[in-house]
Amino acid sequence: MATALLLVAGCSKTESPNTWVEDEVTFVADGLTIYGTYRHQHGDQQGPAALLISESGRTDRNGDNNVAGPIGNMRQLAEYLSDHGVASLRYDKVGTGKTGLGPYASHPADVGSAVYTSGAKAAVRFLAGEAATDPKRISVYALGEGTVHAMTLADDTSAGAPRVHSLGLLQPLAGRYLDLITNRVRNDVAAAVKSGQKTQAQADKTIADWNAAVAQARTTSTAPATLPDGLSAILNPNNVKAVVESDAIDPLKLAAAIPAGTPVLLTCSDSDGQANCADMKPLTDALDHTSLSLVALKGVNHVLRDDPTDNVGNYSKPAPLSPQLTAALNGFINN
Repeated sequence: MATALLLVAGCSKTESPNTWVEDEVTFVADGLTIYGTYRHQHGDQQGPAALLISESGRTDRNGDNNVAGPIGNMRQLAEYLSDHGVASLRYDKVGTGKTGLGPYASHPADVGSAVYTSGAKAAVRFLAGEAATDPKRISVYALGEGTVHAMTLADDTSAGAPRVHSLGLLQPLAGRYLDLITNRVRNDVAAAVKSGQKTQAQADKTIADWNAAVAQARTTSTAPATLPDGLSAILNPNNVKAVVESDAIDPLKLAAAIPAGTPVLLTCSDSDGQANCADMKPLTDALDHTSLSLVALKGVNHVLRDDPTDNVGNYSKPAPLSPQLTAALNGFINN
């Protein structure tokens, strides 16, 4: 059972009771010490609190990762929540920030979806144990693949698991991981053919190689050493265990198991190649028994900022969260 330990973090006695402070905290999940930021008002008066879960892979507490750089969107979300009276916990996932790899340093290939889920479960238990947390008003906000772990928390009926009052599923996975990537590969190569960057024969070979790699991963849990068009960055022998674990999770089944009537905010965007609104119907159907608020954003990229290109190269450019997103949160946050 994951346990939680708070680092000693002091606050000045001259601070106002309404001052928001950020404490550096730790909690332990299956032998891994996880570092995070607990943002809360000075004092122990109970109120709503939210767990923030970052995007897939090596993405830290602030939403920064080793591919796109210093994004900062989860830090911005924490600040938005405190402006609306909600405490929050965000944390460095395994392999990032101060958490690092810990006991997985000698075998990083063993870090898969189960490790991330274990971390999320430890995090929500830590948050629930804080004196300032109202146990009836715990919410979870997650981005991208993080939404899978958020739904797992809402479905958790194990002993001592906190009840999740509401869920913010921001740009979620709408299907199995490798199926979503396959759709994106098909769209990308079709666009390359249309623009003259590829011949149809080259496009057909890329798709065939990718489809063969997906079949290999699903049947043997192995991956080819090389793939065309940079696809080895997505699936390779070093990450195949994590990819296969993620692919085995069906978000539709998780959504169907969320308790009836749970307030759920789901955002998607016409500009998000990973969470396009056109692909969301199966997931929204699976959430039909919840109190679902579906918000279709326009021109918003995957990191929740206004950018219709959804170019990864723009993710780290300083910008506020999309006003469309904050407007949706304004209407949801007090559910």
